[in-house]
Amino acid sequence: MSNQRNSMRNLWWGIVGNLVTSLVAIIIPRLFIVNYGSEVNGLLSSIRQLYVYLALLEAGVGDAAVIALYGPVGKKDHQATNEILAAAHYYYRKIGLIYAGCIVALGLVYPLLLDTAIPYHVCALVIILQGSGSVISYFFQGKYNMLLRVDNRNYVTTNLGTITSVATDVCRIALLLNGKSIVEVQTTYLVFNLLKMFYISWYIKRNYSWIDLTVKPNFKALSQKSAVIVHQISALVFSHTDVLILTFVCGLKTVSIYSMYATIYGMVSNIIAIVANSVQSVLGQKFHQDKEKYVQLQDTFETYYLALVFALFTIASIFILPFMRIYTKGADINYIDWKLPVLFTTYQLLSYGRNSSNNIIGFAGKFKETQWRAWLETIINLVVSFVCVFRFGIYGVLIGTVAALLYRANDIIIFANKKVLGRSPWPTYRRWLVNAVIFLALVGFFLWLPLRVDSLIGIIINSVWVSVVVLAVFFGVNSLVEVQSRRIAFEYAKSMIVSVRNR
Repeated sequence: MSNQRNSMRNLWWGIVGNLVTSLVAIIIPRLFIVNYGSEVNGLLSSIRQLYVYLALLEAGVGDAAVIALYGPVGKKDHQATNEILAAAHYYYRKIGLIYAGCIVALGLVYPLLLDTAIPYHVCALVIILQGSGSVISYFFQGKYNMLLRVDNRNYVTTNLGTITSVATDVCRIALLLNGKSIVEVQTTYLVFNLLKMFYISWYIKRNYSWIDLTVKPNFKALSQKSAVIVHQISALVFSHTDVLILTFVCGLKTVSIYSMYATIYGMVSNIIAIVANSVQSVLGQKFHQDKEKYVQLQDTFETYYLALVFALFTIASIFILPFMRIYTKGADINYIDWKLPVLFTTYQLLSYGRNSSNNIIGFAGKFKETQWRAWLETIINLVVSFVCVFRFGIYGVLIGTVAALLYRANDIIIFANKKVLGRSPWPTYRRWLVNAVIFLALVGFFLWLPLRVDSLIGIIINSVWVSVVVLAVFFGVNSLVEVQSRRIAFEYAKSMIVSVRNR
């Protein structure tokens, strides 16, 4: 029952945290656009993508550690867990030193490559401040974050992230409204990352007193880190290359347009990630303990996970343009373009829809076997994006991402089912088809329906009842079609209710 309670905590606090941080964070980009202009907003988006790539210095240590820890943590083998954590600690210390040198170098060089009116010293300081939090994380808390993730305690880092994110954003808003410089605004990242470091260190000492990083490191347990990094590179290319290509080909204002849509869709993606992460450790441990039971849980999870993915992006597709019209009113460039939601939605559905199958590959540790597939996805993305961006601009990079995902999503579904689980991929494709039909029907219906969405209040009111209808339709239809998944989900929900009552 402990795993169930922790899963519910992960889910509940993850959703609460996402809603709170989203409500606060949605104010920030508009304030940057209004106070500093779209160019500064584009610069910050470009810098964020740079640091996502710089995270490759982690060299797959984090994900490799997670996969290695599922077995020992599930069996409560403290000695084996300590050996893996000691190896992760060793790698993270080295990574932290290299990362610190890289952010200083990046701060000195990157501003020279930009065609911008923003002063050189401002760009340099913003870049260095933006990366300072990651240096702290690598040195002090990276290994502990992995342990909490595997031990089904994501809610700890989620709650901490919510509190520090809100505090950071509130401070940034206050500084923005008082006319402070962008450098002063970005300094808040460093301050609150230091506070996060102190809290995680205290929590680990209190709840995991058995941890001993002086034991002999088990480097063999992380031997797949080189294979893992290939998959991380592929994931980063389709998630973050677009902004860097647009930075140098189309300029920072185009980056600002892209980042605004990406921000809104990112909020939806965060909810999906929270739901998936809330049960990932349970699925991962079950994969190594009882394969037959795991397959049943996997099918149930996939059924309702895909229903949630398609439902949330249905809602986003309906309200994204009305919201953007209000949100970007008074901006120095036009942010409204119906083609962008079409491309972004297609990209997000393919990206997040494949994750339930991708988890299977991760639990099985099939990283080396799928390396070349990840490289092929990366090549397709880069080639198509570079070819199309010069002709189609912002649409070109999205076309490249969608093209790569069309290949890789199918490849992951087939490999996970045939090679790992030894079964037909048809049940997964059936779920995709059912949800795609519902998606097209609901989006078409609600775009045809004359909703009053010319004000923020109108959008909020309509989004509430539309969301209830959309979620009910997706979950209702999937429950009717997937009989076994409905039965297992009902049993799980029943046991959760009993667990809550007995507390």
